[in-house]
Amino acid sequence: MNFEQLDYQLFQIINHLGMTVSFLNPLMRFLAQQAEYGFYLGVVVYWFTRRELNRKMVAQALISACMGLLVSGLLGHFFYRDRPFVAHSVLQLINHPANASFPSDHAIGAFVIATSIWLFRRRDGILWLALALCIAFSRIWTGVHYPSDVMAGAMIGMVTAVGIHQFFNHSKGLQKVLRSSIGVYEKIEAKFWPRTQQRFNEL
Repeated sequence: MNFEQLDYQLFQIINHLGMTVSFLNPLMRFLAQQAEYGFYLGVVVYWFTRRELNRKMVAQALISACMGLLVSGLLGHFFYRDRPFVAHSVLQLINHPANASFPSDHAIGAFVIATSIWLFRRRDGILWLALALCIAFSRIWTGVHYPSDVMAGAMIGMVTAVGIHQFFNHSKGLQKVLRSSIGVYEKIEAKFWPRTQQRFNEL
């Protein structure tokens, strides 16, 4: 049995759960389609806590997400793979364009942000990583990705987040640029939303 056959068999096992435990399908649809917005909301909330550590975290998460999705675009172009519902008869629970299946952008986005949070805030990060795992699993359950698509996406997201974090940690120049950029933003922000108390220190 080759890798593609194993990947498809694992896909079938997970996708068929939509028939054997169908009461979970509404949850899986939500995770596959709407749960990603929780990450966007989380990024906004962390940013507007106005804490320096959180703003560094959000900035690195967004940079990492851009890099991860760039990698995804390149891989999808050079290693194009049809979606499961295009190549096979599957239980498809959500609508989706018949575009490149490999790697999963949802998995990349979820894991890159969750990992970035984990690098700064361990306890929070564990919860976000758990949500990212649920999103990745739901994309297989609902019939729009193979297991290898989401595993590759998760790996790209985590490696990109760690790589960007280490890159900033080992470059004083980049740290200075990041601090300066946040500082410029905060001066503009203060004109519309003055601080009413002393600036928080890093947690």
